[in-house]
Amino acid sequence: MTSCSPSAVHPLLGDLYRLVRAKSEALIAPLEPEDLLLQGMPDASPPKWHLAHTNWFFETFLLQPHQPNWQGPPQPWLVLFNSYYESAGPFYPRPQRGLLSRPALRELLDWRHRVDQALQLWLANGPATAISNLIELGLNHEQQHQELLLQDLLDSFSRNPLNPIYALDAPAAAAATMGPGVRDSFYFEGGLVEVGKQLQSSGFHFDNEAPQHKVWLNPWRLSPQLVTNAEFEAFQLDSGYQNPMLWMAEGWAQVQQQQWHAPRYWRPEGLEFSLRGLQPRDPNAPVQHISWFEADAYARWAGARLPTELEWEIALQQQPDLPQAFGCLWQWTNSPYGPYPGYRPAPGAIGEYNGKFMSSQMVLRGSSFLTPPGHSRITYRNFYAPACRWQAAGLRLAWDG
Repeated sequence: MTSCSPSAVHPLLGDLYRLVRAKSEALIAPLEPEDLLLQGMPDASPPKWHLAHTNWFFETFLLQPHQPNWQGPPQPWLVLFNSYYESAGPFYPRPQRGLLSRPALRELLDWRHRVDQALQLWLANGPATAISNLIELGLNHEQQHQELLLQDLLDSFSRNPLNPIYALDAPAAAAATMGPGVRDSFYFEGGLVEVGKQLQSSGFHFDNEAPQHKVWLNPWRLSPQLVTNAEFEAFQLDSGYQNPMLWMAEGWAQVQQQQWHAPRYWRPEGLEFSLRGLQPRDPNAPVQHISWFEADAYARWAGARLPTELEWEIALQQQPDLPQAFGCLWQWTNSPYGPYPGYRPAPGAIGEYNGKFMSSQMVLRGSSFLTPPGHSRITYRNFYAPACRWQAAGLRLAWDG
């Protein structure tokens, strides 16, 4: 069972660096060599590429510009492992990352260890604040890719009729403690409230979480738990996937084109595919791997709605022990992903990290059972396109007050 409260980032950056970098390599330990190049769909990336790209980040934004005598890898590697940073140079097509059998894994690991030695020496000598901030950003970036590596691997394994097992003790979302059908709710008065992070506040945050600003919220209520498998199955059995009146037009088109009839990893006879392989579906576990369109349709069927991301954040300010807020599933909100008032992306290529994706995406809040410890907080803004289903996402219901 995973924690359902945010955990603090380790105060010593050098210790955090060693923990994060070691965790990435530990994630591939259960895999066979053939698994490292799996890319089940264009939106996903192979495990080997995730290891290389996170190293590319430190190479490109720290060592090359700030260490004049640094000897990096062959130049083509920087093209292969750039993701989407246009101002950092060209990059290899994302849908073809599974073709990159070379450089070999041992060469990539050697490169990671050379980068580790250089950065740990730098940290031991007390780098300037700007450098420390970049290293911290790189570590949080790597933690994001640790979660991506596992969710991408789950997608790839799910396409294999052998139902491969990543690990029998792989993480899983905790089951609800109150059982299905619970409809008591937390009430919030709303009013004029402050959301987001102060630009100069202590503790790490991504640029899209700031600046702090005031908003007006009308009263609302929030479910004390995430929607369960049993509750979502009732929607399915009530022809939820066949009723166009429950769906946004774009979502209904997806249902028809993709032939959706259940959450992404549900299987017949009450089974569900997971990193532990094919498992009996727990009726009390939160429903997961659903799109925003499915979450929205379910909420409408249930006579409710999705909370806005600001309602979610204020709810956690006022109810810090809200069940299943963290470490369970990312929770879809009804908020399009956009900039906060006064938002300015950082200058240079780092400014491409978040800002250029502020269109055609919906915000998710909280964190999932795949999120690394220390990587969750109340102000965190995750985002995906509304049709995405391979990330560990579920839903919590809201009602007007």
